[in-house]
Amino acid sequence: MIEPLIPEPTGGWLAGRLGYGEAGESLSRHQAALGVRPSGSAEMLRVIEASGLRGRGGAGFPTGVKWRAVAQRSRGGAVVLVNGVEADPVSRKDRTLMGSRPHLVLDGAIIAAESVGAKQVMVAVNRGAAPARLALASAIKERRERIRIELIDVPSRYVAGEETALVQFVNGGPARPTVTPPRPFERGVQGRPTLVQNAETLAWAGLIARRGHAWFQSLGTPAWPGAVLVTVEGGVPRPGVYELPASATIVDALAAAGCADPLVLQAVLAGGYFGAWVAPADGRLLGEVGAGVIVALPRASCGLTETARIMSFLAGESARQCGPCFNGLPAVASATAQIAVGRARAADLERLRRWANQLSGHRGACHHPDGAINLLKSALRAFEVDLTAHLQRGACRGSQAPSVLPVAKTSDGWR
Repeated sequence: MIEPLIPEPTGGWLAGRLGYGEAGESLSRHQAALGVRPSGSAEMLRVIEASGLRGRGGAGFPTGVKWRAVAQRSRGGAVVLVNGVEADPVSRKDRTLMGSRPHLVLDGAIIAAESVGAKQVMVAVNRGAAPARLALASAIKERRERIRIELIDVPSRYVAGEETALVQFVNGGPARPTVTPPRPFERGVQGRPTLVQNAETLAWAGLIARRGHAWFQSLGTPAWPGAVLVTVEGGVPRPGVYELPASATIVDALAAAGCADPLVLQAVLAGGYFGAWVAPADGRLLGEVGAGVIVALPRASCGLTETARIMSFLAGESARQCGPCFNGLPAVASATAQIAVGRARAADLERLRRWANQLSGHRGACHHPDGAINLLKSALRAFEVDLTAHLQRGACRGSQAPSVLPVAKTSDGWR
């Protein structure tokens, strides 16, 4: 169950006071709070550039650079593709935002479209996020825009939110990544320059358009301007979605979720299933935490067992388009599971390390193998003591503890 978004300490600019599961904010309520949407323009593009806004989908790419690249190629025929797929099983921020503040997301998308010279906006939503989809569908019906807005249901596959996979799906193909170049900003939906932008990123753009770049920078620090939505799950008293400065730390996010002493935890999964296991008092900033996901691992749990569950999921979510995914990830997942259940030996661990090194370095058609292997390598570092214990004495008691991770199942295909 997702708790209501907490409107501190940045003022709740995105969070507002609506919780996930409630009806989405109406257009009249949205405009009463924020006023009429500003128009997009070349000047607005410069404002976005000056704000320092970075993508909130995981890569952290400068938003203004992305908009500029599309605008330079558009000639009035570009497309804006809102990426609301959020396929990471532990992330809830985008569906929470779209379900409660749909008009703010649409504002950002329309402003982006007008700024880059696009006449069409497409909003892609995970099929598993029904409340968000319903809120967006209702919001689209309320609006009268010159730019056409279309809502698209996307399969709940892990790689479906990768921008080339999303473009290929919209163009009628399977939701699998494609070999690049060209990138979507060069040739995307229907061969046109396409701006693929995360839903949270566009919501911030909708606010920056109203309040200016200096306001956005004041929410954080010069090095890390603005604020972020972060999903905090696992062993915390108040799991949910929180809005915090981008310059806040993992420790700050844990405290917001009711964990005042991070040392009561064993580790933290920072960045979701393509993230990394780090120490609970790790000082990295939320702006650095990939897709905005923090999972607290209690001391009673087994980090190796949780990692084995993640690796099994990622192996099953492979696009199966190249050897590293088709053959490598299942082998690595199986070896990780053997270590987790205490059936491996030192030679098995060395084999696993060797495979991990062979698979890393972007050897596949997409970044799926790299993300999975980076997560695995972080586990081998973070749980080194547990590794020795599992190899010498078998599975620990924590292996039998309930998982802090959601049950990750994919029921639909690639279309």
